[in-house]
Order: sequence, then structure tokens, then C-alpha cells
Amino acid sequence: MDLTGARWRKSTRSNGSGGACVEVADNLSGLVAVRDSKDPAGPVLVFTPDAWRTFVRSDPVRSV
Repeated sequence: MDLTGARWRKSTRSNGSGGACVEVADNLSGLVAVRDSKDPAGPVLVFTPDAWRTFVRSDPVRSV
């Protein structure tokens, strides 16, 4: 999968202490990519836009 055009931004869910730093690229046609900002060359999770919306709207407390 070619992600060279991805424009990465830090997620609003990332904390400011350097721990949970997630970057999201949602400028790609038909997909949303997510990665760990501390490991930009590492693995990337890829979601469809619908799956991403479902994921970010989920309530993790209720899911457990």
C-alpha cells in the first residue's frame, strides 16, 4: 500500500506527555491510516472511512 501522499497529523486523543502519540492520515482516497508517532517507519493500521468513524465513536468503557 502506497502511503507516500499521506499527510499525518497528531490525533486529538494523543496526550501531551509523549506517551500515547497517535498520528492519523485522513487525506487519502478511500482509507484512513493510523500510526505511532514515535515509530513513523513502523506498522500502520488502515481503516475504511466508515470503519474509522465507527472506531472513533465507540465507547471503550462500554466495550470492555
